[in-house]
Amino acid sequence: MKLHAALVVFFVVGVAGCSDGEQPAAEAPMETSEAPAPAVWHNESFVAHMHEHAEVLDDLNFALADGNLAEAKESADWLATHDTDTDIQADWMPHLYRMRTEAEAVVAAADIDTAQAAAMRITAQCQECHAAVGINTQM
Repeated sequence: MKLHAALVVFFVVGVAGCSDGEQPAAEAPMETSEAPAPAVWHNESFVAHMHEHAEVLDDLNFALADGNLAEAKESADWLATHDTDTDIQADWMPHLYRMRTEAEAVVAAADIDTAQAAAMRITAQCQECHAAVGINTQM
């Protein structure tokens, strides 16, 4: 029996001695019994809606690059007035409102330069929202 106990102690000490000394971090218990809600941007419908935003913004920028203010205003009007996806989280709404305000500025623009400046601010709002939710858009 003493030999068995000695072997167990030897094995435990040997394994402990071979470790890196790092202990795995204990997971903190959840405060509630509810599992966290999945991020809304993992929803296929929401992602498709945001991709539609990107396509329309591309159309707007291409129209401006071509000097076609009327076409740019059509795209901007869609960004300013389309239905909001119902899954958008409340803390993302300020980005949406600022994006729409800048889209309205494109619609009201008297010239290409003014419209381009507002379009750049639309892009900035998109990027700020992506950063806020942890989506890396840099390639």
